[in-house]
Amino acid sequence: MRLKMLIALILLVLTPALAAREFGVLPRGFVSLREVAPEIVQDMRYHGWHNFLGRPVKGYDAPECILTIDTAKALKAVQDELSASGLGLKVYDCYRPKRAVEDFWVWSKNPDDQQAKAEFYPNVDKKDFFDLGYVAKKSGHSRGSTVDLTIVNLPYKEGEAFTPGQELVPCTASFDWRFKDGSLDMGTGFDCMDELSHSLSTAIPMVAQENRMLLRKIMEKHGFSPYEQEWWHFTLKKEPFPDTYFDFPVSSARQ
Repeated sequence: MRLKMLIALILLVLTPALAAREFGVLPRGFVSLREVAPEIVQDMRYHGWHNFLGRPVKGYDAPECILTIDTAKALKAVQDELSASGLGLKVYDCYRPKRAVEDFWVWSKNPDDQQAKAEFYPNVDKKDFFDLGYVAKKSGHSRGSTVDLTIVNLPYKEGEAFTPGQELVPCTASFDWRFKDGSLDMGTGFDCMDELSHSLSTAIPMVAQENRMLLRKIMEKHGFSPYEQEWWHFTLKKEPFPDTYFDFPVSSARQ
């Protein structure tokens, strides 16, 4: 066991991605969000079946939120401030390996694979995702300081359980009709590829506009920049790896 850990430490210094893949050790500067803020709810969509691909995404070997240490600490500060008002955070996606981004790209080129369209992109052609800015060929998520998230009430109550093959409801539908994942009304569901998901859209109910502004303001207060195309998407302004795109898999990693 000691020899194995010694090898892991050597690999961590010399080849972080290999160490992460072979031994579950995170590269320097990264941390599991559970280690910093275990109270933040995790609903890691790309590990499972409830996402716009309609299947698990390559590189997500565990339902785990991995982030740079600075980003995790900033989210902890957001969580602490929200909790004073009986609210909290729920994350949908955090660090995203480059291989997952490539999986998105390959999937977008297959016109026959449309199994999740009814919920996640009812009004958009999947081939236009990249041109419309909903998916990027190089994702900020791969730098480890971008996160997709929402606000929930505390104590948190689990939403609906998703079963592959179930009837899908458009993410643009009203709050009472669309999939209930336990979050506040944000006007659309997560990963909704639609103009209604644009952060400052006024075509959604007023309560949803207010919830979006609450999320936006508190994230900006703690050092994050919003992405105008997606109300759920934020990037730490002072990200530690602004030019590095990582590809180690998402796993139940050890620090």
